[in-house]
Amino acid sequence: MTPPPGPIYLDHNASTPVLPEVRDAMLPYLGEYFGNPSSTHMYGQAMKAAVERAREQVASLIDCAPREVYFTSGGTEANNLAIRGLSAANPERRHIITTVIEHPATLAPCNGLEREGYRVDTLPVDETGRVDPGQLSLVVGPDTLLVTVAHANSETGSLQSVGQLAKIAHEAGALMHADAAQSVGKIPVSVASEGQDLLSVAGHKLYAPQGVGALYVRAGVNIEPLLTGAGHEGGLRPGTENVASIVGLGRACAIAQRDLAVESQRLLQLRERLWRRLLEGVPGLALNGHAEFRLPNTLNVRFPGVSGNRLLEKCPSIAASTGSACHESGESGSAVILAMGVDPVDAVGSVRLTMGRSNTEDDIDTAANALIEAWRTLV
Repeated sequence: MTPPPGPIYLDHNASTPVLPEVRDAMLPYLGEYFGNPSSTHMYGQAMKAAVERAREQVASLIDCAPREVYFTSGGTEANNLAIRGLSAANPERRHIITTVIEHPATLAPCNGLEREGYRVDTLPVDETGRVDPGQLSLVVGPDTLLVTVAHANSETGSLQSVGQLAKIAHEAGALMHADAAQSVGKIPVSVASEGQDLLSVAGHKLYAPQGVGALYVRAGVNIEPLLTGAGHEGGLRPGTENVASIVGLGRACAIAQRDLAVESQRLLQLRERLWRRLLEGVPGLALNGHAEFRLPNTLNVRFPGVSGNRLLEKCPSIAASTGSACHESGESGSAVILAMGVDPVDAVGSVRLTMGRSNTEDDIDTAANALIEAWRTLV
């Protein structure tokens, strides 16, 4: 894959470029194929077949039945549909459990339910950004409807023990939702073995276009749609399907499944190369996140004595971020990093560096040198 011109792109947890194979798969559905998938004639049925083929590709990647996959506009809608839709369909249970480090796409609907009278418990995380399953055991109960947790944190890459959390939830009669926007396509994800009842997918995190995603809903779990209209997507997501983007998501999932083992190992090697180079050049550099249970492409580090934003300003040759790109703000430390117990002064020095398919060893070495030189000019 040819990298785009400009800075070295190390912000793949924010968004990924559309793969050429994905774009090529989409193009016919922006031209020669144009029918409505709900139409019974040839033009419509060709589009419907493309949607169902994509549904099978998504299902294969996350290890579920195709009929359990519902297409959405992205991860945010999928999270809202899971949380809001489940609560609307199951009003007898009014307790939700989440964590302090969730993305706003999870925290906002939980906060909305809390304003409507639901009880929402927010679990803490340890210094590596992980939830202690024992903490969940202390708060889950007979009134708990849902435990909703990101499989992998977008900023640190730290992984949660979703299988263990799902087991604890199920023992109390609750359901488990995982926001897997960051993990799907980077590491193996199996709802069959891990036990999630609902799982969110975001296309633009795995080389599909922006504006498309999916929600897995285990067969037998009842949820209500957020919108009203015709009966598209099994009645859960009314509106004519965005076929070209759905095709792109399906193709991206097929590529991810094909290349997962090799690409995840390659990214891990690049991540560790960058970590070693930065450690050599920046005394006092610290890791944000778990050393082992972490996405293979994600390195979040604290540069001592400097602001992460100022550091990146000094590195125009690198495209990276100081937190989740969906909610960056000012010079205050990231809420995720602060929740891990990092001193607020130190937290400001955090920089997230996330690698992807276009990155090479030369990119890593160039980026490390630029970051080290920029840090030296600021301290």
